[in-house]
Amino acid sequence: MMDLDLNLVLLIFSFFVIATLYSSVGFGGGSSYLALLALLLPNFLEIKSTALLCNLVVVSGSTYLFIKQGLFDFRKFLPLALCSVPAAFLGATFSLKQSVFFICLGAVLAFSGALLIIQFFTQPVAQRMEYARHSWLFNLLLGASSGFVSGLVGIGGGILLSPVLHLLKWADARTIAALASFFILVNSVAGVLGQVASGNFMADGTFLWPLLLAVFLGGQLGTRLSLQKIKPQAVKGLTGAFVLFIGLKLVFSYL
Repeated sequence: MMDLDLNLVLLIFSFFVIATLYSSVGFGGGSSYLALLALLLPNFLEIKSTALLCNLVVVSGSTYLFIKQGLFDFRKFLPLALCSVPAAFLGATFSLKQSVFFICLGAVLAFSGALLIIQFFTQPVAQRMEYARHSWLFNLLLGASSGFVSGLVGIGGGILLSPVLHLLKWADARTIAALASFFILVNSVAGVLGQVASGNFMADGTFLWPLLLAVFLGGQLGTRLSLQKIKPQAVKGLTGAFVLFIGLKLVFSYL
């Protein structure tokens, strides 16, 4: 277990900053929580559980604010959620070896980071186009695949789903942010339940509560900034580069 004092203070501050930045674009920050915790905690089950709980706290507050602002469309979200929730629960029940877990996590983060970077360069053009309509079957499959991956590696799946939806011109940016936030919420709940059911849930209350408080405050700040129509495009580009770097580093470290 890591020492308290300076390490914990730095971790709390880092989680606050991550929650602020990620929530401003509708994410929970789970991927970056995992990356930081992987440097400090020896048990990857504890890493997954802690990151998922922090994710859950951030998007709970974000989802409430998005719904309050009338930005959430339940009809568009339903087909994504119908399969994502059981898929996330199923993914969370898988017990992976530590090396396999970090390789899978790194691959998912690298892929998500690449998608965010692509979105950063293509979004200005996409915003001038009409939004496409996709079938229920397509949305069900997209939700199921994103949910399973999110449960498997301990993230909410929003950082994977959101850039895909943007590239598919699924909806406008603020609607996708609201839907991604709620997608992360329900998948994080399913992931925690799956970890508990399979005996893979592990968290240490010594530093968990300060982290949860930090991400709650950061999440509230970031979401309120986004609702004031602050353009989050640069945040997505920087987030994509960071996530891509961490993902590739994890993959090459554990291959």
